[in-house]
Amino acid sequence: MKGKMKMFAVTLFGATLLAACNGESAIEENTSKIIETDIKEMVHDYSVRNMTAKSVSITSQQLYVTDQDDKDTVYDLPEDEFFVSIAPYINETHPCDNHNLTGCQGELINRDFKVYIEDTEGKVVVDDTLTSQANGFIDLWLPRDEKYLIKIEHEGKKVESEFSTFENDGTCITTMKLI
Repeated sequence: MKGKMKMFAVTLFGATLLAACNGESAIEENTSKIIETDIKEMVHDYSVRNMTAKSVSITSQQLYVTDQDDKDTVYDLPEDEFFVSIAPYINETHPCDNHNLTGCQGELINRDFKVYIEDTEGKVVVDDTLTSQANGFIDLWLPRDEKYLIKIEHEGKKVESEFSTFENDGTCITTMKLI
């Protein structure tokens, strides 16, 4: 009987430990979601210049911030969303792979664009009028690991292209000339 009680106590202790670990996992998971939201807000604030830094660039996986004191900080992006910044143009553009939120400048500033994006299965992801920011770019968060067809219209001019959101894809699209 004494052996069974001891085994019951060990089992109860182990179950309590597992429950406590599960609680910590839930807290860590919720904290991770809060951090992801903050990262998206941070990206937006740098894009619209509500926040400033010496340099801010974004790859498919991370946000790199160099502050005025040359301190570098790297933030992981959400696992299920991909950031892409698009600068449609008429006359001028620049080559770009990974978007620099403090350096890239598009031609068409604060302009309205009809933006339509669908995935390879024909599911519409974006169908809206979006306004480019002071840097001439339209920022989007899209599902990762997909290929997309994008159509943009502005003042009677149009462009259509394809892009994807896989791990090593660029986050800056400056090749969409409106004609």
